[in-house]
Amino acid sequence: LICGIIANLGMLFLFKYANFVIDNINIFLTVVDVPAIDSPPAHLPIGISFFTFQALSYIIDVYKKTTSVQQNVLSLGLSIASFSQLIAGPIVRYHDVARQIVKRTHSLELFSSGVERFVFGLSKKVLIANPMGAMADSIFALESTIMSTGTAWLGISCYTLQIYFDFSGNSDMAIGLGRMFGFRFLENFNYPYISKSIQEFWSRWHISLSNWFRDYLYIPLGGNRHGNRRTAVNLLIVFLLCGLWHGASWNFILWGLVYGGFLVAERGCFGRFMRGLPHLIQHFYVLLVVMNTWVLFRIETLKEIGQYLAAMYGNANAASMDSIIAFKLNQLFVASLAAGILLSFPVYPMLVEKIKLLKDTSPVVQGFVSLARLGV
Repeated sequence: LICGIIANLGMLFLFKYANFVIDNINIFLTVVDVPAIDSPPAHLPIGISFFTFQALSYIIDVYKKTTSVQQNVLSLGLSIASFSQLIAGPIVRYHDVARQIVKRTHSLELFSSGVERFVFGLSKKVLIANPMGAMADSIFALESTIMSTGTAWLGISCYTLQIYFDFSGNSDMAIGLGRMFGFRFLENFNYPYISKSIQEFWSRWHISLSNWFRDYLYIPLGGNRHGNRRTAVNLLIVFLLCGLWHGASWNFILWGLVYGGFLVAERGCFGRFMRGLPHLIQHFYVLLVVMNTWVLFRIETLKEIGQYLAAMYGNANAASMDSIIAFKLNQLFVASLAAGILLSFPVYPMLVEKIKLLKDTSPVVQGFVSLARLGV
């Protein structure tokens, strides 16, 4: 167990975090007038964060005897490095697909469902995430000290939609590809922006990652079984490492610690106070926290983070929307923005369910559905 954990985490550290550590050591060495350490650039293997966690979950589950040893190296490799979800998740644990690796069921209905899910995920990325990302990139490239408050909020609003539809779109495509090949992967996003607390947000956002940290780090550390103080420390450790998992930079560490701090606060008086407020205010609180923390996620340096947050809250020289940004507010962007806001709510599954009900009862709707499938 120890050798397997060290080997996997060692490779992850070498490729992803070694240069970050050396760069910070060099800052200290420069202060004390000592020659800096020369480090060659590391080329990050695609999907290393995902397949490392998948390999670790297999090793730990085998050690705990919650899953059996896979004797076939190719089958084990398939579960750890499946191309469909290797790059952007979801994190698939071996015991969730063990039986499917040995024996999978294939059907036209399952394949069609996979194609539909893949196209839906691709549409999220192309029609919503990409336009939102283009606008966010344009705004974040501006000088924050002279940025208007409206522009700053537009930028973080676009990034809030971009990152959700990009991540969830990738997961949808992975789940869809899995279905095409007979695999049934677990869901990874469940409309996180409708949450009423940060705890609920993390039960809906990147579910496979949240569950991984819960089962393999938070619970082994003691979870919430040893008093409030120990629970708070455990949460901060988990989210510090969650931030580091996303990237080797201080802004990711800060991002994780801020979320850990809010989760600690919600376990106490603050959480009881928030639960007593109207649901609309609870939703507003979550969106406010999430959007502000996305600033930490998006911008690397603490100085620029402070400048952008200052622009968001009115400490900026410009009084109106920057002209270069206003020029980009075309009909296509507005349509993408509206679609992004609408699809952040569970509207699509409700519509699908209603169409299914109508399809079963209305011959007219059945005809339209048949024509749509034929491409008429």
